[in-house]
Amino acid sequence: MSSNHASLDAASTDRKARLAKLAALKRKQPEPEPLTEARADNEELGDAAPDVTTSYLSGRNYDAETRGPKLGFEQGPQEGQVTVETQAADIAQKIAEQAKKDEEADQPIDLFKLQPKKPNWDLRRDLDEKLKTLNVRTENAIARLVRQRIENAQRAAKERGSKSNGQGEEVGIEGEMLVEGIHMREREENEETI
Repeated sequence: MSSNHASLDAASTDRKARLAKLAALKRKQPEPEPLTEARADNEELGDAAPDVTTSYLSGRNYDAETRGPKLGFEQGPQEGQVTVETQAADIAQKIAEQAKKDEEADQPIDLFKLQPKKPNWDLRRDLDEKLKTLNVRTENAIARLVRQRIENAQRAAKERGSKSNGQGEEVGIEGEMLVEGIHMREREENEETI
């Protein structure tokens, strides 16, 4: 029986070898050859192991670059060609644009669209030229008034200082008064712009 068993094992290994050859032919890859010592040394020094995906996948439905299935055509069969459908869509679009232009031409002119947003824009434009010199004079007057307030505050502080202990330090305008003056100036500027 052992001879019968040995012959079955030999037949099995022979069949496996034939199937491996057929699979290699189907994949269009060369049959793996046994490595000799000289060849094994050359391969170890040479390239690294080949990519697993290229050696085991046939590539019929697999795209190795994207590492996924092939999804179909990269370009449509009629891409870049002028078809009747595209010509009809272009003509329909041109007709729609022309109809829209004709509608706008038939409507009377809306006078409210022609009016400026602010009805006094022309008056302001003419007045701004005349106000330039007045604005300069106003700024100079405000600066002069602020200087006078600061000088008065310094004098008052000197008098208080000389009356109280005689040390007479120079003190500028108080912080609260300065902030109040700045806020008042900003309010005046806002009222001018309105």
